[in-house]
Amino acid sequence: MTDMLAQILSLSQVWLATGLAVFLRIGACFIVLPGLGEQMIPMRVRLGAALAFTVFLTPALLPELNVTDTIPSLSTFYSEALAGLILGLALRLLVHALQIAGVIAAQSTSLSQIMGGASPDPQPAMGAILMLGGLTLALISGLHIHLVGTFLRSYDVLPFGDLPGPRDLGAWGIDQVRESFGLALSLAAPFLIASLLYNVALGVINKAMPQLMVAFVGAPAITWGGLVLLLVTTPFILPIWLHAFEGALAAPLGPR
Repeated sequence: MTDMLAQILSLSQVWLATGLAVFLRIGACFIVLPGLGEQMIPMRVRLGAALAFTVFLTPALLPELNVTDTIPSLSTFYSEALAGLILGLALRLLVHALQIAGVIAAQSTSLSQIMGGASPDPQPAMGAILMLGGLTLALISGLHIHLVGTFLRSYDVLPFGDLPGPRDLGAWGIDQVRESFGLALSLAAPFLIASLLYNVALGVINKAMPQLMVAFVGAPAITWGGLVLLLVTTPFILPIWLHAFEGALAAPLGPR
């Protein structure tokens, strides 16, 4: 009986140590994770979601991690927390790409000041609409299911207890930011093209009829055109963004 209790106690210590190690990575990721880690979600809800993911993933990671220490060492604590932040930032940058695309679209169509401060992060209405639409699309597409696979695969790229090198981490960050801005420009391309055609047409009209106040004619036209263009292009922009987001979930540290 005593031997059985000792085995149960030893096994429970291994499970608790593994769960703590897994929670370090998941909890750090949930600080910046899009959707489930948004600032508008209460802290208790985010903590509960992180604990639920930990309980779900610990049995699958128990034989792979092979944790022996009851309390993780200081280096393990930093490495797992940093790995979680890397995973969360890789996904958060794609949300920033959607926000940047909205800002570019709003500035191109003279709609950057409409409802600019209505969201927690001050941004134009177009950016808020695209961001909320993208997050909603990601959640209804099974974000929680994709995250399970992302966390499981993350230990192949970022091994347990292995601190990433600063040179590799810096190169990865530069590449992610570059791809984020490239994606934002690609998503906002219809608005940039429409703005260019609008300004060229306005310049031609002003040259042909200098006495006409083209600003009074052009301002309502570009506002109306921007809203119509947003209505037409959003069903195409969001699926393209979702494809890039799912690519980041499949390979957060690799090329998209």
